[in-house]
Amino acid sequence: MSELHYLTATEMARLVRAGQVSAVELLQAHLDRIEQVNPQVNAVVTLAAEQALDAAKAADARQAAGEPLGPLHGLPVAHKDLVDTAHIRTTYGSPLFAGNIPDQDDLIVERLKRAGAISVGKTNTPEFGTGSHTVNEVFGATRNPYDLTRSAGGSSGGAAAALASGMVPLADGSDMGGSLRNPASFCNVVGLRPTPGRVPSLSENAAWYTLAVPGPMARTVDDLTLMLSAIAGFDPRVPYSITETFTPDPDRQVGGLRVAWSPDLGGLPVDPRTAAVTATAPEVFERLGAHVEQVELDLSDADDAFRIYRAWYYALSFGDLEGLGPNTRWNVEQGRQVTGADLARAERLRTGLYHRMAAFFDSYDVLIAPVSQVPPFPVEHPYVGEINGEKLPDYLAWMRSAYWISVLHAPAASVPAGFTPEGLPVGVQIVGRPFADARVLRVARAFEQVTGHGLRRPAL
Repeated sequence: MSELHYLTATEMARLVRAGQVSAVELLQAHLDRIEQVNPQVNAVVTLAAEQALDAAKAADARQAAGEPLGPLHGLPVAHKDLVDTAHIRTTYGSPLFAGNIPDQDDLIVERLKRAGAISVGKTNTPEFGTGSHTVNEVFGATRNPYDLTRSAGGSSGGAAAALASGMVPLADGSDMGGSLRNPASFCNVVGLRPTPGRVPSLSENAAWYTLAVPGPMARTVDDLTLMLSAIAGFDPRVPYSITETFTPDPDRQVGGLRVAWSPDLGGLPVDPRTAAVTATAPEVFERLGAHVEQVELDLSDADDAFRIYRAWYYALSFGDLEGLGPNTRWNVEQGRQVTGADLARAERLRTGLYHRMAAFFDSYDVLIAPVSQVPPFPVEHPYVGEINGEKLPDYLAWMRSAYWISVLHAPAASVPAGFTPEGLPVGVQIVGRPFADARVLRVARAFEQVTGHGLRRPAL
């Protein structure tokens, strides 16, 4: 019990329900851990200890009274600083909102609380989630728990670092171009970009925008599945919200599944250290009884489609704000140049890619590939500018392996795949056909169980 903070969320929930640990005791173990390691990592940027303690006491009282308990009863959870939390500071990583305290919870926060989770605070993110490196002018940079000189990834880097270092067992995040998957890969945890609409998100100005999705992060796939079951579900205010109830796949075997393996998603540059780790994944699936085939893919149409839609969204969402940081401002400026012809091209490209990948998934059950093209990079670098001697055109280009997948409207998970010789985590990406979230998690769990890479903890 001395390592209570590193138990799985599933085991924590069992202990609380059995009365072996109270919600208050579990919370205090995590608050102690936050006090111990957060000054080094800078993952939790706003701590709501008093509110959390009140909520934990109320959870224990409900249990003592014999009231019905939610699936996340008593579990501490942290929220990305992009989602509104009632009476808890929410900055969106921007100096423009450094003192912002919302009156209401975002939908994902509502659902987590309804499931019994205890909100402990907010996790760091770049300004408005812009970029796959978690640094901003309000709180500074989040550091990788496995090497404090390295990036934790982003934009859900605070969430991933908090999970990896035992500050919380569950955390929410969001993903437009890899923001759930990249930090999971960098920090040796698991993250799922769900099929758009699986976890609905309310929007006042872009209700039909499907590139950005909220989703779960955890240290194990079972914990990820537990959290997804609590936050998934239909909401009539979200026009593409999925009506079917999310149900975990009862079949835990992967024998006989058809697995497509792409080491570079069609010619993308991949750092040799990352390539060496992810190249071990096909053999793992073969040992599990799957049929693995290396495939040649051409996802390059996703590049234009993603960049056009992203730019348009930034101009729509942040174009009226003055004083934006350079990355956000660059995206807004790109969006102001988007024309009707650009949007038409993006729609044609994305539609064609969707149909080609639908045919692809008639032949294969899942696609596996690198999550990120590089391992965690130095924390003082704003982004990756070169891979294998290839100069990259801008701060987005090093994450094509993730954002090309975002365009597919498909579920994609990042699962720990191993470590570089320097001890830096590397994840493998498991992609399924749209709406096959349960299958993706089933495959991810099988890989996780046989490899055990996620059990390796940082030396903090």
